[in-house]
Amino acid sequence: MTQPDSWFMYVVECADQTLYTGITNNLNRRLKQHNTGKGAVYTALRRPVKLLAIWSFSDRSTALKAEYAFKQYPRHKKLTLIDTKSPHYNGLFVEIR
Repeated sequence: MTQPDSWFMYVVECADQTLYTGITNNLNRRLKQHNTGKGAVYTALRRPVKLLAIWSFSDRSTALKAEYAFKQYPRHKKLTLIDTKSPHYNGLFVEIR
């Protein structure tokens, strides 16, 4: 079994304006899961979700640590990181097309 080249930490905004943060190695698949109600229970109840930010990491472990750290921040700090497109936990911000 081969390992993926990159892992991503992502932030979506739910229909009720709450933020959800997760990690994946296949962002398109994961977003589709969230918007069809087959992702997390949290997002299934708050669809549709809109992608706000993505950070790229070299491995799953670092992405998980970054996710944990991000979830500890207050909402205003999360939004500042997103708005300024800042690196987070050695992850690189990825421009959304």
